Amino acid sequence: MSDFWQFPTGSMGLGPISSIYHARFIRYLQHRGLHNTAGRRVWGVFGDGEMDEPESMCALTLAAREKLDNLTWVINCNLQRLDGPVRGNGRIIDELEALFTGAGWRVIKLVWGSDWDGLFARDLSGALARVFSQTVDGQFQTFAAKDGRYNREHFFGQDPALAALAQGLSDEQIDRLKRGGHDLVKIYAAYHAAAHTVGQPVVILAQTKKGYGMGDAGQGRMTAHQQKKLEREELLTFRNRFNLPLTDEQAAALKFVKPADDSPEMRYLHARRTALGGTMPSRRRQADALAVPPLAQYGDFALKADGKEMSTTMAFVRMLGGLLKDAQLGPRVVPIVADEARTFGMASLFKQIGIYSCAAQNYEPEDIGSLMSYREATNGQILEEGISEAGALSSWTAVATSYSVHNLPMLPFYIYYSMFGFQRVGDLIWAAADQRARGFLLGATAGRTTLGGEGLQHQDGSSLVQAAQIPNCRAYDPCFVGEFAVILDYGMRQMLQEQQDVFYYVTLKNENYAQPSLPEGAQADVIRGLYRFANVAVEKPVAGAPMRLIGSGTILREIIAASELLRDDWQIASEVWSATSFSELAREAREVERFNRLHPEQPQRLSHVARCLTGNAPVIAASDYVRAWPQAIAGSFEAPFTVLGTDGFGRSDTRAALRNLFEVNRHHIVLAALDALARAGAIDRALCMQAIQRYDIDTEGEASWTC
Repeated sequence: MSDFWQFPTGSMGLGPISSIYHARFIRYLQHRGLHNTAGRRVWGVFGDGEMDEPESMCALTLAAREKLDNLTWVINCNLQRLDGPVRGNGRIIDELEALFTGAGWRVIKLVWGSDWDGLFARDLSGALARVFSQTVDGQFQTFAAKDGRYNREHFFGQDPALAALAQGLSDEQIDRLKRGGHDLVKIYAAYHAAAHTVGQPVVILAQTKKGYGMGDAGQGRMTAHQQKKLEREELLTFRNRFNLPLTDEQAAALKFVKPADDSPEMRYLHARRTALGGTMPSRRRQADALAVPPLAQYGDFALKADGKEMSTTMAFVRMLGGLLKDAQLGPRVVPIVADEARTFGMASLFKQIGIYSCAAQNYEPEDIGSLMSYREATNGQILEEGISEAGALSSWTAVATSYSVHNLPMLPFYIYYSMFGFQRVGDLIWAAADQRARGFLLGATAGRTTLGGEGLQHQDGSSLVQAAQIPNCRAYDPCFVGEFAVILDYGMRQMLQEQQDVFYYVTLKNENYAQPSLPEGAQADVIRGLYRFANVAVEKPVAGAPMRLIGSGTILREIIAASELLRDDWQIASEVWSATSFSELAREAREVERFNRLHPEQPQRLSHVARCLTGNAPVIAASDYVRAWPQAIAGSFEAPFTVLGTDGFGRSDTRAALRNLFEVNRHHIVLAALDALARAGAIDRALCMQAIQRYDIDTEGEASWTC
C-alpha cells in the first residue's frame, strides 16, 4: 500500500478540502489506536485558479492548528485560468503566500529555475529582483507566450542593468530560462524540504508556464485550454524543444519515448511501482468483513414500538448508542456532526465516547458537572467539524473510503439538517460516490413541512430527488422507527459484510408521534421500497375495489388519517401503503423493464411496484417532497395515478398550515381520492363538492408552486 496518495488538480475546490480532512483522518486512526498510519502522507496538486473556490480555503487553519505535517499541497501557479490570467493586475503567488502564512502553513516558493541563479548572483544592483517584484501576472503570461527576442527587448530591456545581464545570452537561451516549477533540481529540493517539515502543513507555490513546451501552439496562450491537437510542425517544434530522440515521422505519429528496460530510469520506475503496489493503479474493493450485531440487540424497541411516542431522530440516536456498545463494530462507528449534536439529542455521546481533538482538552468546560458535559480527547470518537458542511462531508468521505484506502472498514454516520446536504454540498457527495464511499448520510428535520418557524432555509423538499440521481446512493424516506431500523440493519450488512459499493441517504423526522410495531413479514418489502401498512375495510363500500393510498415519510400519517376519513365519512375502503423509497421502486422497475425488452422470448417479469398495485383501482401518492419524488414510479403500473407533493416555497408556518398550503394534508388527500374515483366513474362527482364544503377547502387560493 502506498504511503501517500494524491488529490488531483481541476477538482474545483473539492480536492483541497478533501485532502485536509483525509490527512486529519489519518491522525484520527493513529490516535484511536485503530490503525498504524505513521509515515503516511497526503499530497494534493492543485491549480492557482482553483484557490478562488471557497472550499479550497475554508479549512486552512484547521490543518495548521492540528499540525498536519503529513499534508503537502503543490499549487501549480501557471497564472492562467480557462479564460485569462488568474490575477492579471496582481500577483497570485504573493497573495497565496500571505494567505497560507497567515493560516499557519509553511510556504515554500518554487518560482525561478536554476538557470536564473547565475543571473541573480551577477546582479549586484538588485535590478532583477526589483523588476520581478514590480511585474504583474498578466505581463508574466505575455512573457511566457513570447520568444527570446521579445523577452530580451521587453523584460531585460526595462533596465540597463538587466540588459547587461542578458548580453551573454542568446535569444534561444533566454527563451529556455525555466520557471521554478519546471526545474527538476529545485522541485526535488522543495519536495524534500516539505517531506521533512515537522509540526506544520506545507504548501509549495510552483510557478510554471501554461502549455510548457508547446511554443506558438499553446505556451502561455489564452487559448491553451482549447488546443485539442498539434499539427506536424508543432509536434516537431515540441520534439526539438525537449531534445526527444524521435525521427520526424515518429514525432508526427505521436510515438512514445521509452528508455531501455535496463536503464536507470526504467529500473527506478519499476521499483517505485512495485513499492506502490503494482504496475496498474487500482482501488481496493474488498476489505475484511466487519461483523454486524443482530438487529434485535440494538433495535428491538423500534420493531416492537407498540404505539410509543418518539421521533425517528430520537430512535436513530438510541440505535447509534447501542451500536457503539458492540465490542466489534462499536470502535469502527464514527458519528459526524457539523455543529448540531445537541439539536439531534446526541449530547450524551460527548461524555460517553468523546469528541476527537489532537490536543486533548486543555480547559475545564463550563458544564463539567453535567452528565452530558462537553469532552474533547485524543481518542475521541465523534468528528465535530464546526459550522462546515463541506468539512463534515469531507470527513465522512475519508471514513467512508477507509475500507479501500486503509483496508480498514469503518462505519460513518453524518447527521445534518437535510437542507444542508445535497443542496449545499451535493458536488462533494457526487465525488464521494465516485470514490465508492460506504456509509450513512442522515438528513434530519427532513421534508418541507416538518420544521415550522425557521423559514425557507430549512424546508427541504428536493434532497431525495437529488439523491436518486446518484447511481450508488440508496435513498429512503421512512415514517416509522421500525422501518428505519430495518433499513439501517440492511445497509450495514450490504456495506460491511457483502462489500457492496453503495451508501445510504436516509431522512429523519423531528416530530414525536406514536410509533406502531412493524407489521409481520414486512422487512423485505421495506427494503424494496413499498409495503402494505394496513387495509381499511368498509362493510358496504360505495366504490368497488379499495382505493390505494401511498404515503412517504411523515405524510404517511396524513395518508392513514385520510383512509379513516374515507371510511367514516364516505364509506370508501382503502389500502394504505408505506413507500419507504420511491427511487428504489423506480430503479427495480427500470431493471425489470430492461430485462423484458432484452429477453422477449423469456417469461416476462413483473416489478415489485406493479405486483403491489395490480388492477385499475386509482392510486394516490403523497409525500413531504416535490412531486418528482413519487412520480419516479409513474408508468410502472397500469392504474390511474395522482401525486400530491410540496412543490413551491411555502412560507414558514405551523406544520398543519404548511401541509394545508401544499395540499398534502388528510383533507386534500381525501379530495384527491374522491376526484380519482369520480374520474374513473366509480362515484358521483357531487361527492367531491361535498368534501370541499365539509373540510372547508379553499378552492380559490393560489397553488403553492406559484407563490
